[in-house]
Amino acid sequence: MANLTIVAHITSKKDQVELVKSELLKLIPPTLKEEGCVNYDLHQDNENPAHFMFYENWESRELWQQHSAGQPLKDFGAATEGAVEGIQIHEMTQIV
Repeated sequence: MANLTIVAHITSKKDQVELVKSELLKLIPPTLKEEGCVNYDLHQDNENPAHFMFYENWESRELWQQHSAGQPLKDFGAATEGAVEGIQIHEMTQIV
């Protein structure tokens, strides 16, 4: 079975970019240690610094769902409450 690819777009409020960025960076070390995490790559838009994107690959949807319900993401939500404009999550499968 193919890995589950996640593309997550996170948009911070314009005056909260550095807070959101620092909290997103905190997610990387514990996530890379999680079972099933193949990669967890954070990107920032070159023209809109308030737009961040995680490109992730997981061995299964179940393992990604465990990550999604985990403490690091709960901590991120608490630390950035009111600082995030929106989050869009896309579950994808590589076809070629």
